Amino acid sequence: MLRFIIRRIIMLIPVLFGLTVMMFIIARLLPGDPVALAAGPNATHEEIAALAAEFGMDQPMIVQYWTYASGLLQGDFGVSIFTRRPVLTDILTYLPATLELVFAAMALSIALGIPLGLMTAVYRNRWPDYLARVLALASISMPRFFLGLLLQLCFAMWLMTFPLGGRFPIIYEYPPFVTGFLTLDALIAGDLESFWLACRHLALPAIAMSLSPLATIMRMMRASTIEVLQHDYVTTARAVGLSQRRIVFKYVAKNAVSATLTVIGLYFGWLLGGTVLVETVFDWPGLGLYATQAIVAQDFMPVIGVALVIGLLFVLSNLVIDVLYGVINPKVRYA
Repeated sequence: MLRFIIRRIIMLIPVLFGLTVMMFIIARLLPGDPVALAAGPNATHEEIAALAAEFGMDQPMIVQYWTYASGLLQGDFGVSIFTRRPVLTDILTYLPATLELVFAAMALSIALGIPLGLMTAVYRNRWPDYLARVLALASISMPRFFLGLLLQLCFAMWLMTFPLGGRFPIIYEYPPFVTGFLTLDALIAGDLESFWLACRHLALPAIAMSLSPLATIMRMMRASTIEVLQHDYVTTARAVGLSQRRIVFKYVAKNAVSATLTVIGLYFGWLLGGTVLVETVFDWPGLGLYATQAIVAQDFMPVIGVALVIGLLFVLSNLVIDVLYGVINPKVRYA
């Protein structure tokens, strides 16, 4: 298993290197002059040149990349032209909110998608299967930002059971910072009221983000379960008199979930990169909102930093999925 993990980690190095090169070149080729924009409309050519020299924007691109890559190896993501703060500081401020939202959405998707996939496979071509197909198609077809607006309209404005947006009420004090996840920090502090408030603010954006991966996980789990149910060992288990429940949960589920793990890993990265619209709709202070503000301001360093962090989390999530896949199916360790 250790050699399997080491091989996967070595394979990630060229991926991360290629990501840094690609993002740096794309950011530099985008139209517009971020230095002139940051200097203001009344800045002179001398002031713009001084600002460009301050941030190293007057150097050749290869020199700029070498300086940036050398800084990355030391944990330096550069400095934002507009905020004048280190990009890494801003990312560490906004990242916990995005991770909490993505983890909540994935937890909902996995907790509901896998059991529903098993159920629809067992009751294949019956009314639970037909109902699940309709709901899955509707969930995949509906854009997340539109679903978020519908949830706000229904549960926040009409029923008034959930807040309209934000991460925590502004009139309350945040729980003591430990992990950056408000729900966990509230539990660690033993503050159940703050935990409940954080969960209420988290509910609607997490639901808006979870329905699409939930439907995909359910459909993948259904297809994998149907395939596994046709194997000879399942027929043998039925022949010796084992109950359907025991066959499904003890023998079928473990083998069927292997293919679903790949989808879960891909969706984790997809949700990380797709939080922009949901965070904007719900005014969620995460990386998506931070990246949007940086793109509007043509601030390259935060854009590159956010892309690199999301890419790193994506490859790490797939590494975890590969390890879990190797645990479930030992044959892939030697592939």
